[in-house]
Amino acid sequence: MIDKELLEILVCPADKQPLEYRQNPESLKCTQCHRVYPVQDDIPIMLIEEAKIES
Repeated sequence: MIDKELLEILVCPADKQPLEYRQNPESLKCTQCHRVYPVQDDIPIMLIEEAKIES
């Protein structure tokens, strides 16, 4: 699980909007552009090219 303090400061690298933590599968979803960033071994992969866009 990602540290709560880290979650408070992380934003989407594409549009600088807040992220929503999701547990299964562990990921971070942008509330604005709907990009989903994977989390691997408790490390968020915040690369735009690694994100998937969900509707």
